[in-house]
Amino acid sequence: MNTIQNAYKTEQLTQAKLLINGEFIDSNTTQWQDIINPATQEVIGRVPFATRDEVNAAIAAAQNAFATWRETPLQARMRIMLKLQDLIRMHAKSIAKVLTAEQGKTLADAEGDIQRGLEVVEHACSIGTLQMGEYLEGVARGVDTYTLQQPLGVCAGITPFNFPAMIPLWMFPMAIVCGNTFVLKPSEQDPLSTMMLVELAIQAGVPAGVLNVVHGGKEVVDMLCTHTDIKAISFVGSTAVGTHVYNLAGQHGKRVQSMMGAKNHVVVMPDANKEQTLNALVGAAFGAAGQRCMALSVAVMVGESQHWVDELVAKAKTLKVNAGHEPNTDIGPVISTRAKARVLDLIQSGVEQGAQLLLDGRDVQVPGYENGNFVGATIFNHATTEMRIYQEEIFGPVLVIIHVDTLEEAIALINANPFGNGVGLFTQSGATARTFQNKIDIGQVGINIPIPVPVPFFSFTGSRGSKLGDLGPYGKQAVQFYTQTKTITSRWFEDDQESSGVNTTISLR
Repeated sequence: MNTIQNAYKTEQLTQAKLLINGEFIDSNTTQWQDIINPATQEVIGRVPFATRDEVNAAIAAAQNAFATWRETPLQARMRIMLKLQDLIRMHAKSIAKVLTAEQGKTLADAEGDIQRGLEVVEHACSIGTLQMGEYLEGVARGVDTYTLQQPLGVCAGITPFNFPAMIPLWMFPMAIVCGNTFVLKPSEQDPLSTMMLVELAIQAGVPAGVLNVVHGGKEVVDMLCTHTDIKAISFVGSTAVGTHVYNLAGQHGKRVQSMMGAKNHVVVMPDANKEQTLNALVGAAFGAAGQRCMALSVAVMVGESQHWVDELVAKAKTLKVNAGHEPNTDIGPVISTRAKARVLDLIQSGVEQGAQLLLDGRDVQVPGYENGNFVGATIFNHATTEMRIYQEEIFGPVLVIIHVDTLEEAIALINANPFGNGVGLFTQSGATARTFQNKIDIGQVGINIPIPVPVPFFSFTGSRGSKLGDLGPYGKQAVQFYTQTKTITSRWFEDDQESSGVNTTISLR
């Protein structure tokens, strides 16, 4: 990793570089953004906003590399993934330290961020099975039909700040192992850990031009969405940007998957295991400072489970707020001063709209880190669906509690919410669980699991207002997204085979 660390050092600041055609290069841009440690407000690096020429060069490199890369034997592509997963495992702790410094999450959570991305790289090592087509002989007399799963061409990925390791690893490994080339645009807020993973991909043997990286904001995003050589766009991030990407890229003929905002609920039944349930709710609501698209936002307490609220608050009070690299930290800072201001504004709106504030994390003080973007665990009770704290994605350590009398009321409440990323149910009843999973209109369901993110053998299947496009970012659906199906119907004749004559119908005979 010395090559990674040294590659970005410029006057004691870590300077993100572009990756174009296999070379890490300095940008010629005049527009830079500081990379800020959320716990200290210290500037730890700079990221360039790539010029139009640089973005075009990255796409051209990917286009040129595609002709050769698509013909590279599948086993050779797979071996690069095998090498990459080994390198990521070897350097996970050093990447986690950089991730914590630029993003703010705890070291343990940063390592989890890397681990969940690593699982997708491991899944990519099975591409020989995943990319198989279908074959059926004898569909007509002497006629066979089969399919090929062929790469699309140049693909692009736009990733968010909250998972600078996991989300890029959801994208480029699956895209390139399927035979595509890729242009990645990491979040401009925390690109350094992403670049460390990209460096490892080059070390693993990804050829020049197959993987390229450009940095920037809206202008770069729009160039990727509209460039004629880009065939597919994968996006994870906010609803506003995701909708823009989906619409703009779709208008320019791209295949698009856009994973966006969420308002995830957990339903707590009175028969649930109380201790396990309360522990799960606290971890899911306040882990990563609530900055997960799958974070628990709303706890729907059914019937007698409403009496557990005091114990839930007591558990949340034990969480330690501190800088992510400090030991025993449970909640680190949110990503920026702007993000903190938005969280505080939403908390204040909850107070003004009449929700019962049981735990207030607005005035948390962290000795030694007085300038950090800290918000402590915050819990609202007796909220209603008309309140902003229910309707808007807070993306901070805030849990909203709503009370209902029956499971049917809980299901109706959740199905009326426009988002559909994930939902959980805590119960000891199999019949209740079966009713819930059948009637709930949410893409990912957890039974006694608060954050139901599937392992990569399955697909990430958020739905409704949380997803645009019909294919998810990993699992079997990712292979479908990054390939196109070609169907071949063939017949072969023996030299002395007698002709059956002219056939003017559409049938085969």
